[in-house]
Amino acid sequence: MPLPKAYVTRRVQDAGLGLLPGRVEFEVWEKTVPVDREVLLEKASQVQGLLCTLSDRIDEELLARCPGLKVVSNYAVGYDNIDVEAATRRGVLVTNTPDVLTNATADIAFTLILASARRVVEANEFLRSGDWVTWHPDLLLGQDVSEAVLGIVGMGKIGRAVAKRAAGFSMKILFFNRSPRPDMEKELGGRQVPLDELLRESDFVSLHCPLSAETKGLIGERELRMMKKSAILINTSRGPVVDQKALYRACSEQWIWGAGLDVFEKEPVPLDEPLLSLKNVTTIPHLGSATIRAREGMARKAAENLLAALEGRKPADLVNPEAWKE
Repeated sequence: MPLPKAYVTRRVQDAGLGLLPGRVEFEVWEKTVPVDREVLLEKASQVQGLLCTLSDRIDEELLARCPGLKVVSNYAVGYDNIDVEAATRRGVLVTNTPDVLTNATADIAFTLILASARRVVEANEFLRSGDWVTWHPDLLLGQDVSEAVLGIVGMGKIGRAVAKRAAGFSMKILFFNRSPRPDMEKELGGRQVPLDELLRESDFVSLHCPLSAETKGLIGERELRMMKKSAILINTSRGPVVDQKALYRACSEQWIWGAGLDVFEKEPVPLDEPLLSLKNVTTIPHLGSATIRAREGMARKAAENLLAALEGRKPADLVNPEAWKE
C-alpha cells in the first residue's frame, strides 16, 4: 500500500520531522521565508496532509483545491491562520500544539513586564551610545513590579502560568475571562472582574486571549484611555487584538506609561511602523515559544497529530472534533 503524502511548509525541528520517514511520503519547503502562495496551493492539492505554520493562510481558496486533504496540522497553539469552519465543512481535521509552549510564552510575557517597567532596552541603548557620563537621582527611573496590580485578559493555560510567576513578585491578580473561573480565583487568590474594571485598576495589563471576531480590536482607544497613566500594556497573544494606531497615540501622547509587544498586526513588522520609534515601547519579533524545548515539543506534537490523522487515528490535539469520523 502506498504511503500517504504530506507537505511541510517550513523545516521544523528534527524531533518532529524525524517521526515521518517510513510512515508518510513528505516534502519540506526548505527556504527560511514562508512558502510562496502559488507553491502552497499546488503542493497542498497533491497531498493528504499539511504541516503548516502561522505564516500559512489555510482558507477556503486552498481547501477548495484540495479534495484529498485530510488534515491540517498547525505548528502553533493558535490557529487564526486557518479557516476552521471551512475545513470542518469539508471534513478536514485541524490540529494545534497546546501545552508544550505554555511556560515559554509565560516567561516571555513576564520578561516584557520587567523589561518595560525597568526600561531595560532603553537603558542598554543609552549605555552603548555613550550617553552614560554620570549617575543622577532621576536616571532612567522605571515602575515597580513587586506588589503591583497585574490584569490578565484571558485566563487560559498561559494566563494562569503568568499569574503563577506574578505570585513570586507579590503582585495582586485581576483577570477577565469570557466564562467564570472560580477555580482560578481560588488557586491564584485573584479576582475575576469585568474588562473595564481591570483596565482601570491594573498597573500592568497582559493579553492572553486567542484572536477571534470577538477579540479583534479588543484593546482600542476607549480601552487605552481607561488605563492608568502609569500602566503598561503587554501583548504576547496576537497583534490584531490591539489597535496599533491607538496604541501609538497612547504611548506617544502618554495616556499610558508604555507597552511591551511580542506580536503585531502585520508580521514581520514593517520598519516604518510608528511604534518602533518610541522609547517606551519594548518590541521583540514573536518569540513567545522560542526556546529549544518548546519548539521541539511543538514539532513533535505537530508530527504526531499529522500521523495520527493520516493513519486513521483521532489526533490528540483536535481543534474541530466535529469533523472526526470513526
